Amino acid sequence: MDMIYRTLGSTEEKVSVIGVGGSHISHDEVDEQLSTRIIRTAIDRGINFMDNSWDYSKGASEIRMGKALLNGYREKAFLMTKIDGRSKKDATKQLDESLRRLKVDMIDLVQHHEVIRYDDPTRIFDENGANAALIEAKKAGKIRYIGFTGHKDPKIHLYMLKIAEDCGFTFDTVQMPLNVMDAHYRSFEKEVLPELISRKIGVLGMKSMGGGILLDSKTVTAIECLHYALNLPISVVITGIDSMKILDQACEAVRTFQPMSAEEVQSLLAKTAIAAQVGKFELFKTRSIFDGTAKNPEWLGEDNIPGSD
Repeated sequence: MDMIYRTLGSTEEKVSVIGVGGSHISHDEVDEQLSTRIIRTAIDRGINFMDNSWDYSKGASEIRMGKALLNGYREKAFLMTKIDGRSKKDATKQLDESLRRLKVDMIDLVQHHEVIRYDDPTRIFDENGANAALIEAKKAGKIRYIGFTGHKDPKIHLYMLKIAEDCGFTFDTVQMPLNVMDAHYRSFEKEVLPELISRKIGVLGMKSMGGGILLDSKTVTAIECLHYALNLPISVVITGIDSMKILDQACEAVRTFQPMSAEEVQSLLAKTAIAAQVGKFELFKTRSIFDGTAKNPEWLGEDNIPGSD
């Protein structure tokens, strides 16, 4: 199939418009053989963006992806993972673990994961915070680009960008929910996306189907969800793929995608307007079920308290 590629923000990287979501490849119903097949088939079909995180399934996702990227597949992939540690010490430790699990000396993109609290930016940009660890890692050749993710509130994303700017730092990427319901409620598309475009920061969309929950509204199909996200001025739509059928669906969405007219966009948004009003189907915004660091606060590590060393 003919994959579509877009430039990642102000970098010169060409990335596939579909990215393989890392959390799904270690779900209970997905064995290691299937996860390897999904990753390698995706790459063979032109999908080069690989998503992962230090905390997915206690490291199992990174381990599986590392194995799948052997035998020449690493060279064809743009590899991303995320770390949770907010201190320089914890971030360094988690990054080194990710490098070992992924069986690589360098990761293309590492992102600060789950920036969902107002104290996350200040912790990350503390003198001894996590971003200092990623800057050091970049200088050492362990990583190439730095970004952050979050799914809770667009205002927290804007605050993270402000704190970074105050520190003289510009992110390469930002990952956030972008879907057919987001435009109606606590909207990342309306509040954050224009800011990222103006700064030429690469935009990574996620939650295009909200973990499948958006489909429960019976207002849109999976293909419509993917087409809506693909139509946005973003670099990659990261989607969870836990079967060959779902991989086929993602590829079909790319194959059949055509830029949507304003009328087509408004028609699709009209279908979801009532269901989307209070975030009923975007539970990652309104409840804590998607907040891994809320359930496991130890992943964030210790605060940087002067004199505590």
